[in-house]
Amino acid sequence: MRSYRDLFRTPEFTPFFLAASAQTVAQTMGGLALGTLVYRATESPLLSAVSMFGSSLAQVLGATFLLSAADRLPPRAALTALPLLFAAATAALALPGLPLWGLFAVVLAKGLAESVGGGVRWGLLNEILSKDGYLLGRSVFNMMSGLMQIAGYATGGALVALLSPRPALLAAAALYAAAAVVVRLGLTRRPPRTTGRPSVSATWRANALLWSSPPRRRVYLALWIPNGLVVGCESLYVSYAPDSAGTLFACAALGMLAGDVLVGRVLPPPLRPRLGFPLLLLLATPYVPFLLHPELPLAAAAVTLASVGFGASLVQQERLVALTPDGLSGHALGLHSAGMLTTQGAAAALAGSLAQLTSPARAMTMMAVGSVGVTLLLMRAGKREELRTVGCETGSGE
Repeated sequence: MRSYRDLFRTPEFTPFFLAASAQTVAQTMGGLALGTLVYRATESPLLSAVSMFGSSLAQVLGATFLLSAADRLPPRAALTALPLLFAAATAALALPGLPLWGLFAVVLAKGLAESVGGGVRWGLLNEILSKDGYLLGRSVFNMMSGLMQIAGYATGGALVALLSPRPALLAAAALYAAAAVVVRLGLTRRPPRTTGRPSVSATWRANALLWSSPPRRRVYLALWIPNGLVVGCESLYVSYAPDSAGTLFACAALGMLAGDVLVGRVLPPPLRPRLGFPLLLLLATPYVPFLLHPELPLAAAAVTLASVGFGASLVQQERLVALTPDGLSGHALGLHSAGMLTTQGAAAALAGSLAQLTSPARAMTMMAVGSVGVTLLLMRAGKREELRTVGCETGSGE
């Protein structure tokens, strides 16, 4: 599979893509509206950040106890039920008088369901396209995510500014419901990829198997930590620029789109593996000068440039798919998704706490420096492993 045209000629890809697009718009609209609602009520950077990204914290529970369901549920049924659940949860967040503890309970419950949804969704994409088309397909999804985030943040920002956060939440709930309809009508019924009932023990066994391989372990760490720390920077947009957060989110989505086009279509396959770590460094470095609290135009330019580095995840996902047995593809990709979102949620909470103690600008700089440090450590570990491998091969040759 060599072109985007080939992708959209593949049966089921188009409705799958449209449903995911609607959910991305719904997620971004709802997140911005919720973060604004909480910040207006509390004036707390921490609570605002956690409300937007706190559902990710529940992903660790899903990855620990529920992830075996990703390969053991019928994909169409699961991907129809989950958006309906998200629609109900998002509509509940718009209820007037909902106490703060109730709001966070809904957010965490939504995140628990999302931990399974990521594995089901990306495992199904791997079935529809097969491994040779996965990177191109995932790059299209990431590009779509960038465009739909721009649309979602722009629309959500307009609704919040013209009306209030609650109508934006209701609009997001309607989009989730529309996504469920598209999945139900556009996808064919498929059996689960793996037989047996979902269970905690099956989840633990598969997690242990995936984590036991040092190459896969390094890929997971590179997918989770540097990315998550930078999302901690993003979680402070609302408190950094309360009246212009939508602009910063849209610029971040634009940069992510550029990075996905670069990795998915421009870079030749032999060059891609070499750029994984440099792209991770690009992802964090432009946030370091935020210590100086740049004005909105400079901040928007820095955010756009940094987000090109999100293209690193495509390089690492391609490596993960190549290292994973077919029967565990959904579980492996679900573990990636759950671990990444968990790290993002934890980083948002950390960033919010640092902003509470110092300032949003200083907290963004600290998170960026942390991301750079972790990336350099992972680069060093990867080089040591390469040297050991070369040494073993040389010894065998002798």
